[in-house]
Amino acid sequence: METTVEQPALARLITAEDQEIPVSATLRYTADDPLAVFVDFPAEASLEGEDVTWTFARSLLDDGLRAPAGHGDVQIWPYGRTRTVLEFHSPHGMALLQFQASALRRFLLRTYAAVAPGQEDVALVVERGLSALFGGV
Repeated sequence: METTVEQPALARLITAEDQEIPVSATLRYTADDPLAVFVDFPAEASLEGEDVTWTFARSLLDDGLRAPAGHGDVQIWPYGRTRTVLEFHSPHGMALLQFQASALRRFLLRTYAAVAPGQEDVALVVERGLSALFGGV
């Protein structure tokens, strides 16, 4: 089943000088990878001038909309009543972005309409992961 949910979103990149720079993003979900969500940023939003995609657990987004969640490369937490912060860490540095919480909730609900929580085909995900890891051996 090929179901994809895409939603444009506007984020605010918070700089080291506490400035807010508007950044466009696309929130994306596919039933082929039902445990993950993707946040795509255009080339002009990255230091290297290339498109950037962050991938993390759909459940992390759900948790982070309500309370601080995540460890390591992706952390998410509510900021006030209307915003949610996504913090991304890479070997090249850290990016701190604020999104409208309502946009993230709307996207999450759309993903749940595509594949309900708990109804993900985990066996298929594991099979694909193992196949990629072992190169089809």
